[in-house]
Amino acid sequence: MTARWNPDPRLTSTRTGVVLFDVLQDYLHPHDAQKAAALRARALADRLAQLADGARAAGLRIFYACANHAADGSDVVPRLTDTDMELRPWDGAPKPFRPLLRHGEPGIAIARGLEPGEHDVVILKHRWSAFHQTALDLNLRARGIDTIVLAGLSTDVGIASTAFAARDADYAIVVARDACWSHRPGNHDFFMERVFPRMARVMSTAEAVALMERTPAA
Repeated sequence: MTARWNPDPRLTSTRTGVVLFDVLQDYLHPHDAQKAAALRARALADRLAQLADGARAAGLRIFYACANHAADGSDVVPRLTDTDMELRPWDGAPKPFRPLLRHGEPGIAIARGLEPGEHDVVILKHRWSAFHQTALDLNLRARGIDTIVLAGLSTDVGIASTAFAARDADYAIVVARDACWSHRPGNHDFFMERVFPRMARVMSTAEAVALMERTPAA
């Protein structure tokens, strides 16, 4: 099959969906004061709201990819790693990975101000990628969507994993640079400058919203 190339820079409502990754209450408004200050400084919640509002105004569907780890941890597989999620080396004692948020905890709710609308789609996930064994691909293809605008937390975890999966599934990708973030030093800029440009278009929220268009009814 001949590969298709879409030279149209517009993000039209018939072909484009917005994927908001883990825009959850405790991720966007963390209890850790340093992390909370960093997110406020970047106005991340405001950027995500700007992206969502722009998408709805242009008639684009929004897909929320939300962590849904089992409360008892039974869906988490222990794995051998060199460090914890904050890149701190293990001290030799067993420390199995534990998701920060689990099903039933109040902080796992979608963040205030970003609540899904009537026509938005919530996708529950158990791994970093929003595509891994979820209904995201089905929901996109059923609506004829071949382009996604990707934003949320964290750049080097869920955003990266989802971008790689989308690329391998032949979706066109736009990454909203200022509507993503990672608290791990340097990782956000590395992905935005050295990784994502090879598989996606990387732009600001304002630039992405400016390209969004409602496709006229046939």
